[in-house]
Amino acid sequence: MNIASIALPRIFRIGGGASKQLPEVLASLGLSRPLIVTDAYLMSSGRVAELENGLAAAGIAARAFADTVPDPTVASVDAGVAFLKAGEHDCVVGFGGGSPLDSAKAIALLASHGGAMADYKAPHVQDAPGLPVIAIPTTAGTGSEATRFTIITDEATDEKMLCPGLAYLPVAALVDYELTFTKPVRLTADTGIDSLTHAIEAYVSKRANPFSDGMALLAMRAIAPNLRRVCGDPMDAAAREAMMLGATQAGIAFSNSSVALVHGMSRPIGAHFHVPHGLSNAMLLPAVTAWSAPAALHRYADCARAMGIADEAEGDQSAVARLLDELAALNRELEVPGPAAWGIDAARWEALVPTMCAQAAASGSPANNPRVPDVEEMAMLYAQVWAG
Repeated sequence: MNIASIALPRIFRIGGGASKQLPEVLASLGLSRPLIVTDAYLMSSGRVAELENGLAAAGIAARAFADTVPDPTVASVDAGVAFLKAGEHDCVVGFGGGSPLDSAKAIALLASHGGAMADYKAPHVQDAPGLPVIAIPTTAGTGSEATRFTIITDEATDEKMLCPGLAYLPVAALVDYELTFTKPVRLTADTGIDSLTHAIEAYVSKRANPFSDGMALLAMRAIAPNLRRVCGDPMDAAAREAMMLGATQAGIAFSNSSVALVHGMSRPIGAHFHVPHGLSNAMLLPAVTAWSAPAALHRYADCARAMGIADEAEGDQSAVARLLDELAALNRELEVPGPAAWGIDAARWEALVPTMCAQAAASGSPANNPRVPDVEEMAMLYAQVWAG
C-alpha cells in the first residue's frame, strides 16, 4: 500500500502583515513566554524591536537571541540553548531567513531533549517534539517555515548535518511578504533559485506523491514568472507576494516528499567553502538537471510546462530542452557565479571532491534522485560545475 506521510504546521497565516498577528497566534496556542531567535542584521535594523513591541502591547514579554550565524553551527546552536535556559521560555519564535529558522528548530529541540546535535543527524529521525516553534520567514527561499528538517554544520568535520523529523516542523508559520521588500538583489536571486530547486526536486523525487506534486507545481507556477521581476524591481509587491507564497509551497512540497541530488551535492559546498545555500544550489541546478533528466523525462517536462516555458502540447524532449535552456539563462541573467568566480581555490576544490561525494551520499538525498549517481558520477558532476 502506497501511503504518503503528510505533515504541515498546524497554523498558517499568509499575507501582507501576517507577522503582526504573532501575539494572537501565541495566545491561541496557550503560549506566553517566547524566545525570539534571529540574527544581528534583523536586530540592528529594528525589525526585532517591531516584533517585541507588538508582543509587549499584548502583555507578552520576550527575549531575543541574535547570535545566530549563516549556516548555523553546533557552537551557535549551543549558545542559543544556553541563552534559552537562562530564561523561562515556553516556545521559540524563529525570525529571519533559513539560518535563524534552522537555528530556532535546533535550539527548541536540544532545550527539551538534550544531547549533541550530531545525535540527531540522518539517518536518525526525531519525531518526539521539543518546545513549540513559530516560524516567521523574512526571505522567500528556504521554505523552512513549513519543513520537518533542520541543517546544522559540525565545525569539527565541516559536515552539514541533515536532521529530519516531526520535531522540526513549526507549529505555526506566519508568512508575511512585506518583510522581504528590503532584501538585496543577490539574496533575492539566490533564495528564489533555492525555492525553485525545492519545487523541481520535490516533483522529480522518487518519494514524490500526489499531495507533494500539487504543491510543487503550484510553487513553480508562482516562482518562475516572478523571479526575474522581483530582481528587477525589489518593490514589486505582487512579485514579492508570489515569490513568498511559492517558497512556502515549495517547502511544503519537499518536506512531504524529499529533495534529491542538487541538495545532496550542495550541502558539502556550503560546509567546506561557506557558499550560501541558495547560491550553491544555483551553481549545481543546470548540470544536475541535465544529467538527471533522461531518467524522468516526463516529470522534468511537467516542470517546464508549470514554469510556463513549454506549451502543454509540446513533446517531453522539447520541453526538457527548454527547461535546461531556462535554468542556464536564469543563472546567466541573475549573475550566479560559478565556484571559481566565487573565489574557491581550484586545488582545494579538487582535493575535497572525494569528501564532498561521501558526505552527499551519506545525507541520503542523492538516493531520492530519479537517476542515482555513484561516487564517480558525482565527482564528474562536481568537475563539470567547476568548469562551468
